[in-house]
Amino acid sequence: MSATPGHDDSTLRGRALAIAILTAGALFMENLDATIIATGLPSMARDFHVSPVNMSLGITSYLLTLAIFIPASGWMASRFGERRMFTSAIAIFTIASVACGLSHSLPAFTMARVLQGLGGAMMVPVGRLMVIRAARKEQLMRAIAYTTWPALVAPILGPPVGGYILSIAHWPWMFLVNVPIGIVLFVAALKLVQDGAPHSRERFDMKGFLLVASTSALLMYLVEDLQRERLSVMRVVAILVVFCGMVALTYRHLTTAKLPLFQLEAFRIESFRVSMGGGSLNRMAVLAVPFLLPLLFQTSFGLNPLQSGTLTMAVFCGNLAMKPLTSPLLRRFGFRKVLLVNGACTAASLAACGWLRADMSQVVVLLVLFAGGLGRSMQMTSMTTLGLSELPPNLTTMGATLSTTIQQMGTSLGIALAALVLNGSAALHGGAMTPGDFRNAFSFTAVLMLCGLPAFFWMHPDAGAQVSGALLQRGQQEVTAEG
Repeated sequence: MSATPGHDDSTLRGRALAIAILTAGALFMENLDATIIATGLPSMARDFHVSPVNMSLGITSYLLTLAIFIPASGWMASRFGERRMFTSAIAIFTIASVACGLSHSLPAFTMARVLQGLGGAMMVPVGRLMVIRAARKEQLMRAIAYTTWPALVAPILGPPVGGYILSIAHWPWMFLVNVPIGIVLFVAALKLVQDGAPHSRERFDMKGFLLVASTSALLMYLVEDLQRERLSVMRVVAILVVFCGMVALTYRHLTTAKLPLFQLEAFRIESFRVSMGGGSLNRMAVLAVPFLLPLLFQTSFGLNPLQSGTLTMAVFCGNLAMKPLTSPLLRRFGFRKVLLVNGACTAASLAACGWLRADMSQVVVLLVLFAGGLGRSMQMTSMTTLGLSELPPNLTTMGATLSTTIQQMGTSLGIALAALVLNGSAALHGGAMTPGDFRNAFSFTAVLMLCGLPAFFWMHPDAGAQVSGALLQRGQQEVTAEG
């Protein structure tokens, strides 16, 4: 259904709005859980009688499970239906949260995190697919905005929420808090998500799944290996060689198989290709910020987790403030101009974060963080919407799953590279992290952001115009001019 000139039907209402809010709630629960854990690792290590370093297994196991099972979620949604898969994902994630809170040993906790990863792997792409199916083209941008803010807000809220919980209770409550949220989301999903017939009866590409899962898991292992204190160059090179070989085998299979797990012809669509290419570099830069800022405030400013998280709330305020402006700006200037100009401004704000100091006026610090939040929100919403804006119906399910898989890999890689630059800079002077080290890390994220912008420059000026509302506005202007 297309809107006619003179009538803006892009406002999200009814079932489309409800599905978008439901999906956003589920994604927020998952993203908050993924970031809140860092605050409680020392306490958990003491209870499990292990070193805090060993607790990284609980994080790695979750990320590996996500990397392995996200590629299969699209087929499962098409085969068994979005309602069944989404409610199952919420139930599995909630039950796994209880298991995490009741764990008394690292092996038990690790198994619970694997189960959480399984639920999370189904929740993200299936939720995004539900939003795409519920919203019309002209509503897609507003709908995507709801599913973008959890990735921006949850990493900012995670540290202060974790710090507050630890100040009044014990670490299991960081996971048990998911239970009431999960119950509400499960009941809401049963009522809101339609129990339609499965969309596909195609057989599952097991070979493609194993290749994609192995390649994704190998990349995650390489990312984790790069963060080791005693880095073995030979081991890294060997893993990298095997990874490149796996990429070649996976590409060959996906381009020659009759019914591949992913249909790579989606990359022939310019908007999708640009969003997954240059857009991935932007995402890597933007999503490394929630990792770097708490470290900056706690190690350089000397703040505790609660104070650090409270200060980063300025970024969250910037995220929220940009939401009402996103649609009008994209409608007025289009995706190409907005992504280029906003991307350059966001790169500047990233570089500015590296120059923040403990003795600096708090007003200045808050303004820099707020400006960064504005840019991050606009860039993430615009890129995600652009990537899904022009996918034909036969590529919608695959496109949502493929984009989620690439984004998950990009997020992990961005954090790992930022950590690598930060630790490498500190190692050069053989001491603790200094403000100069954080300046180098934030400068790296700014360069990463700038490296993704040329892809938007070469993009067609009217890319995503139907979704942004530019076509509608152009039609209204033509009607006015004729009148």
